[in-house]
Amino acid sequence: MKKSLLIITIALLSFRGMAQELPFVKEPVFQVGEVLKYKLRYGFITAAEGTLKVLDTDLKFDGKPTYRLSVDGETSGTFDVFYKIRDHYDSYIDRVNLKPYFYQENIREGSYRREDKARFYQGEQKVVATKGTFKTPDKQTFDLVSTYYFARSLDISKLNPGDEVKLNYFLGDEINQLKIQFVGREVVKTKMGKIRCLKFSPSIKSGRIFRKDSRLYLWITDDGNRVPVKAQVEILVGAVTMEIKSADGLKYPLAIVK
Repeated sequence: MKKSLLIITIALLSFRGMAQELPFVKEPVFQVGEVLKYKLRYGFITAAEGTLKVLDTDLKFDGKPTYRLSVDGETSGTFDVFYKIRDHYDSYIDRVNLKPYFYQENIREGSYRREDKARFYQGEQKVVATKGTFKTPDKQTFDLVSTYYFARSLDISKLNPGDEVKLNYFLGDEINQLKIQFVGREVVKTKMGKIRCLKFSPSIKSGRIFRKDSRLYLWITDDGNRVPVKAQVEILVGAVTMEIKSADGLKYPLAIVK
């Protein structure tokens, strides 16, 4: 399965893990009109940029209203000259329980082209996708994009440093489960100022991208928004860092340290 640069970016953004159904706050921490922009650096070079949007839509599944989550990623600078990427992802999620109904991706990377779709049937514990029908382990399985938005709305008020959570997600032709460990609290310097953050360490698999001893760290705002502001991981050659550029349409004030 081909791993795109944007896939790596979203993986850095994603709060992934969890086997049982997990509690989330009474309402989403995001709202229609939210726009988050990120840059992905390889060493000191900006390799790609990504934009995540929460959009209104009249599209319903099983008679239920949805949010449309839209993600765009593209290479920039020198990377764009040698290997142009223009990737687009959409996920339609339930407005109440935040579970996905439908996911699609349009991948344009160099000469490579791919379009995949997946329909989630949570009650029947299955995903009907481009590459077949897949049985899910429970009634709470996500796609790559909806994982991120659901995780932001999780109730993690009782987590202590060292605690872990897990979550199932479908990607391409398989269902995976990852663990994520709560590390603690830190203040992170960003373009928007110094922000109080919660620090996590998701588990990653060694292989073509990551070393056996690679650790992925993710910082999200310690406020009502739970917006990722930074992620960092060492790869086989060098390191990749994701940093937030801007955050518009947020539901709550950012936890900026004055």
